[in-house]
Amino acid sequence: MITGVIKNKVDKIWTDIWAGGITNPLTVIEQLTYLMFIRSLDEKELENEEFENMTGQKMDKIFPQSEIGQSMRWSKFKEKDSREIFEIVSQRVFPAIKKLKYGRLPDYSEMGELLEIPDDIEKQDEGKTAFARYMEGAAFLIPTPQVLQKIITGLDDLYEHDIADFDMQGDLYEYMLGKLATAGQNGQFRTPKHIREMMVELLAPTPDDYIVDPACGTAGFLVSASEYIRRKYEDTMTNEQWENFTTTAFTGFDTDNTMLRISAMNLMLHSITNPEIDYKDSVSKQNQINSKYTICLANPPFKGTVDAESINDDLKSVTNTKKTELLFLALFIRLLKTGGRCVCIVPDGVLFGSSNAHKSIRKELIENHKLQAVISMPSGVFKPYAGVSTAILVFTKTGAGGTDNVWFYDMKADGFTLDDKRTEIAENDIPDIIERFHSLEKEADRERTEQSFFVPKEEIVENGYDLSINKYKKVEYVPVEYPPTSEILANIESIEKQIAIEMEELKKLLSE
Repeated sequence: MITGVIKNKVDKIWTDIWAGGITNPLTVIEQLTYLMFIRSLDEKELENEEFENMTGQKMDKIFPQSEIGQSMRWSKFKEKDSREIFEIVSQRVFPAIKKLKYGRLPDYSEMGELLEIPDDIEKQDEGKTAFARYMEGAAFLIPTPQVLQKIITGLDDLYEHDIADFDMQGDLYEYMLGKLATAGQNGQFRTPKHIREMMVELLAPTPDDYIVDPACGTAGFLVSASEYIRRKYEDTMTNEQWENFTTTAFTGFDTDNTMLRISAMNLMLHSITNPEIDYKDSVSKQNQINSKYTICLANPPFKGTVDAESINDDLKSVTNTKKTELLFLALFIRLLKTGGRCVCIVPDGVLFGSSNAHKSIRKELIENHKLQAVISMPSGVFKPYAGVSTAILVFTKTGAGGTDNVWFYDMKADGFTLDDKRTEIAENDIPDIIERFHSLEKEADRERTEQSFFVPKEEIVENGYDLSINKYKKVEYVPVEYPPTSEILANIESIEKQIAIEMEELKKLLSE
């Protein structure tokens, strides 16, 4: 758990970077990500050396054994003069990690040029993490030696005194990601951690699942899913399941290389060393993946349209539109295996939009698959990023229908105030949502005036496949009895007389 002390230390690092002229939160996160990765390489090397000394077994080296190669290690340069640190990191370490291959950093020649690591077709590419794959376009932007030294000192203090394990590293990174307070392009913004965790709890993934987020951003959903699996199954997972967990169990797509680097680092800090994190325009013809995953978790972009020519024809056949929020719903269906489950966030307009494209995607979910739940969320959930009203859809891909009754829940509180400050409060519907969803057989007799209830498929079809909770929720009006008009007037006259008496007493006091 991230304590107030750790948060203060992170805030201090953040302030030092801002003071150095880097004010874009995404850039700050990216630069910190590089430095955390550089430190993690040295930590791994130290572990390898310790194991080698204890067992005598020869271990592969990450850093070259030359003098220059060893100087690139965090433990070797962190105590040096700030100008020397800056030169080593910017001129040696950073260019080298961009060339990381087979889990090894390239060496430098006597002329200071990077030497390529020779291809070894016999060697497995186990050390080439997803993060390393996306370093090619990275840029080192720390402006001065003084700023770099402050960051290195601050991070080292955190790791030496406060960060005990991978879980805490992940929490630290999550706190840093929480500082991304501005929405990105095309309506992207971070999904709050407690909302992600609720969505994961609804689907309850297992170590045998293959999980995808085709609009992964910072990989928050994949991280939340991995934390759930470890929490529930860590003590019982087989070697095969652990291998799957660290590699192919988690897949994410994005069209922003910065986000891909950040998401890969986020997953690496949660013990997922080589996830399938790929640059891909998910709704385009570039993406031909079909029926591959068992779980889909997503909060796709709500705004903008895409070029009609680039949209995959499979998606247009389901909903003929350029609106990303509708195309992504069609994509979720296509990506899942039969029996695969999806929980996703959609803007309210998807629930009741009257266009043919809106109606067709809702009809697809209800008639050809199994729509299980519509959870309406209050509009403040995504503040300060956005004030848009949203809902969560839960469905299973069947290809043969199966929708019978759809469960609706009217979330009124998520444990935080619904203003820009998002202060923690006692009111929280999330535990109730999770409990009720996993015991839907008990919901059958709930009235439409209550917070959750069932609506039969036939009624939804009659209403043009409208999924807005307000279409079905009944408001219970309680009659209020008022006193007779004569009694109200008498009360007003009595109050007026009392005011007149007090005004006279006030005038006397002022005249004395």
